[in-house]
Amino acid sequence: MDYVKIAGGITAAKGFKASGIAAGLKPSGKPDLALIVSEVEAIAAGVFTTSQVRAACVDYCRQKLQEKAIAKAILCNAGQANAGTGEQGWQDALESSQLVSEALNIPSEAVLLASTGVIGQRIKMEGLRAGIAPLVENLAENGNEAAAKAIITTDLVTKEIALETMIDNRPVRVGGIAKGSGMIHPDMATMLAFITCDAAVSTGLWQEMLSKAANESFNQITVDGDTSTNDSLIALANGQSRTPAITDLNSKNAQTLQKMLTAVCQHLAKAIARDGEGATCLVEVQVSGAPDDQAARRIAKTIVGSSLVKSAIFGRDPNWGRIAGAAGRAGVKFRQEELRITLGEYVMMENGQPLEYDRNAASNYMKQAAQGAYLQEDTVLITVCVGNGSGNGIAWGCDLSYDYVKINAEYTT
Repeated sequence: MDYVKIAGGITAAKGFKASGIAAGLKPSGKPDLALIVSEVEAIAAGVFTTSQVRAACVDYCRQKLQEKAIAKAILCNAGQANAGTGEQGWQDALESSQLVSEALNIPSEAVLLASTGVIGQRIKMEGLRAGIAPLVENLAENGNEAAAKAIITTDLVTKEIALETMIDNRPVRVGGIAKGSGMIHPDMATMLAFITCDAAVSTGLWQEMLSKAANESFNQITVDGDTSTNDSLIALANGQSRTPAITDLNSKNAQTLQKMLTAVCQHLAKAIARDGEGATCLVEVQVSGAPDDQAARRIAKTIVGSSLVKSAIFGRDPNWGRIAGAAGRAGVKFRQEELRITLGEYVMMENGQPLEYDRNAASNYMKQAAQGAYLQEDTVLITVCVGNGSGNGIAWGCDLSYDYVKINAEYTT
């Protein structure tokens, strides 16, 4: 492996600090305002929701990054999505960036924004205004955990990771935090993710690398089939590792960094899928033999997003027919005579023909996964082969439990 896991999350990369506080934005009184700051200007890249109904922070960030892909700070509030809030929501976003700008003595153009919470609700600006000063005062090189706690909503756990590699005999680090539990679906999932990196990367290349990593991670998860108004993946690279600038995607250094960036994004994406509202296990679908990787990813996403497949996994029912049905409606042509389906180690279909298997053992496999160690032994693995093509793809999701309906039926009440 080209990298190792280290502590520090979002602040592991050199030159980054973070903080998180309770500013009174959430009714619960829990932490709800986070700030991530680079000591120097950083190259910024972003991938955002594809929804036509978007939060003010999404439009704000898109506009800023199109004008100049440079940033020094990311402000994130939890509690109110500031989506569907019209002109006043836009003005709240502008004021938020200005407040951070003044507190840090940096241009407002260097501030990026993210919001999460209930759609249709403006940010509680009185609390945000009062919270900026203590937020800046609490900035620290070990502020990762505080920031990770301040961006979550219905999440049961915080999500963070940091990895390190060596480039030209110098350590290079990529760290990240994320939030997300419900309203998760491919084409960004309600999820937020923030990535920091201390490598020096050219502007266009950093965006290209982030988009590639997103396609192999966040765009391959689904919990409930609903894409959010606020999805944002923002990455900053500040060059403080003092390694030579990476400008060619095909170079060895770029390939090393791409692997590490993708690994960070995949870890956070899987953590979001595992923390799906009411989920009891992570579901991973691996597809091979498709015409190309895009086709394989499409089949994998369709299977892992099937409500019937997800319900069967929650019921520990090895109903492979639902897997076959989902694969068949994914919009990818293949010959059913070549279909192979495996649940864990249990081969259920070969060459389009059903096989005898130990039904009780297959059911127990799913039961054991539901009791396994978090993100280690809690995965139900489904492997599907659709032919002899070169395409491979993976998608992640979770089972669909009674609690998902309960959580979302009472979300605003």
